[in-house]
Amino acid sequence: MSSGKTDLKPVVVLARCVSWIGHPLVFISLSVAIIIILRLANRAGLALLLTLLVTLILPMGLLLLWGARTGRWSDADVSIRSERVRFYPRAIPILAVAVIALWLLRAPAMALRGAVVTLFLLLVAALVNFRIKLSLHALFAFYSAIILFVVHPVVGAVAFALAFLVFWSRLYLGRHDLLETLIGASLGLLGGLVTAS
Repeated sequence: MSSGKTDLKPVVVLARCVSWIGHPLVFISLSVAIIIILRLANRAGLALLLTLLVTLILPMGLLLLWGARTGRWSDADVSIRSERVRFYPRAIPILAVAVIALWLLRAPAMALRGAVVTLFLLLVAALVNFRIKLSLHALFAFYSAIILFVVHPVVGAVAFALAFLVFWSRLYLGRHDLLETLIGASLGLLGGLVTAS
């Protein structure tokens, strides 16, 4: 007797799990926590983490949940290009507040540079969205991976492996085409190099 649930192929389950872990908010939050543990395991690191939690991670998480619950976008990935037109004008000011907070806190140079570059990448993604829906998953996975690689090569190698899986999952699940995923990954690599330099 059937339970009424659709049995998913293991590869679909894997792609969905990787896509969830590769969600920009999840990937970046984990990456920031790892960098703080590796580089700033002290009061300054805790202050930085709390600042990002209050000014960026929680507000962005609430924005994504609110948008999905109210039907402004179909899911927390904001997967439909026309929905991103409503997402970017809300997400960009949240990130701008986080940049200002880090500047006022006199955060370490790499953290402040990373926040500014992240803001710039989100602005570029908003502009590119007028033509194509680039993959934010790929962008921020590769962005985080390159920074993690500079901070700790072994951790970075694991992050790169995960970033390639995220790239695959977005294609496999049909959320993006190859061009959208390549543009996202390329921007992420460029942003990561600027941040980590």
